[in-house]
Amino acid sequence: MPTLARKLRLTDYFTLAFGTMVGVGWLVLMDDWLARGGPLGAALGFALGGLLLIPVGYVYGQWVQRLPDAASEAAYTAQVFPPIVSFFTGWVMLLAYFIVCPWEAVAIGKVAAYIFPPLNSFALYSVAGQPVFLPRLLLGIAMTVFLAILNYRGIRLSATFQNWTTSTVILIFLLLLAISAWRGSPTNFQPLFRATPFVSIVLTLQIVPYFLTGFESAPKCAEEANPEFKRTGYMRAIALALLIGAGFYALTIIAVGYIAPWPNLIGKRFATAIAFEQALGARWPVRLILVMAFFGLFQCFNGNFVASSRLLFAYGRRQTIPAAFSRIHEKFQTPSIAILGIAAATIAGLLLGDALLVPVTEVGSIASAFGWLATCVSFFLVERNLRSRALTSLGILVAALLLIMKLIPAFPGHFTQPEWLALAIWLALGASLHLRSSSPPTSANSAASR
Repeated sequence: MPTLARKLRLTDYFTLAFGTMVGVGWLVLMDDWLARGGPLGAALGFALGGLLLIPVGYVYGQWVQRLPDAASEAAYTAQVFPPIVSFFTGWVMLLAYFIVCPWEAVAIGKVAAYIFPPLNSFALYSVAGQPVFLPRLLLGIAMTVFLAILNYRGIRLSATFQNWTTSTVILIFLLLLAISAWRGSPTNFQPLFRATPFVSIVLTLQIVPYFLTGFESAPKCAEEANPEFKRTGYMRAIALALLIGAGFYALTIIAVGYIAPWPNLIGKRFATAIAFEQALGARWPVRLILVMAFFGLFQCFNGNFVASSRLLFAYGRRQTIPAAFSRIHEKFQTPSIAILGIAAATIAGLLLGDALLVPVTEVGSIASAFGWLATCVSFFLVERNLRSRALTSLGILVAALLLIMKLIPAFPGHFTQPEWLALAIWLALGASLHLRSSSPPTSANSAASR
């Protein structure tokens, strides 16, 4: 019986985790971030979010060393909770990863249309008042098919692609920071906050889980580690990705707010590119930013594609959804049916067009926070070391607060009816697949014993 290929190294796990976090949100949604918190409020929101999530990253690093299972959250929670709780914990976390794939497929058309405006033609229909253009739709489909083929043919190909794209993104990012420091001005940074400091930071913190989801993607590929890979490497990869990812977002916001008057960027598409173009009076910074954006889009799309396909594969293997999703390709040693399933679902989500962009961040945030909370609680219940329990308690508190901020109406930016509807549809889909599965779930330890 074929098994998953074991070819991933420490660098691969870092670029997978970092790349899963960093896509094109810093370009496409910069105006939304500045509108939430202003430059300092938004930057502090991301920086604080990264620091607060360190205990959660610690829990994932501990869990994956004990239980290297692609089911990740589902496998961890199965150790202490009933099967139905385990199933829906993993299923909600799958939403956090999968939902990024159609998001990035839509974003590639949006970014490309900024360079080639004729792509905004041949409107097929509208969703929530946003037109869906045929050329951009075809471009998103082409990108989805490309990544599906890449992942279908082997994890080594996918990891190499991820390494190159991540390296390019980081190098261009450092160059943009230098340009902002050179040509920017402190006066552009005023006012520091959009509202009061507290409200500005809270409004940003609410979306941080969505944009920092990805540091825990490494455990989804734990079964594909090189035989010589040391399990302590998971913790290093997770910590590095979390800290560098949060720093990337915070510094990008500061760079944009420093190089151009940020209030003038509110409500403008591609505010990051506009800020640099206005400050330098030239188009070459825009081209540089768009190159970075495309590489960021590729790495984020690919990282989330890998993570979500592995979760889907693990669910099929546990037989909590139809077992066909657990099929492994004999030659390429990849979860072939799960990969095709994610690709098909991505194309379906792509049909929603630009209306998908901002609401997705809200749904993805609550899905991530729930998965983190359940994972931390399950580790607290099995761990006996007092120091580890103390760190885990902090993780529980952070995840619970992030969840509460989206659920309780007293907080600004809480969940709205469309977002509840989207979450309900996803849960209903999971329940439907679960009921259709032909046999009861296997032991949570089955994957770890293979």
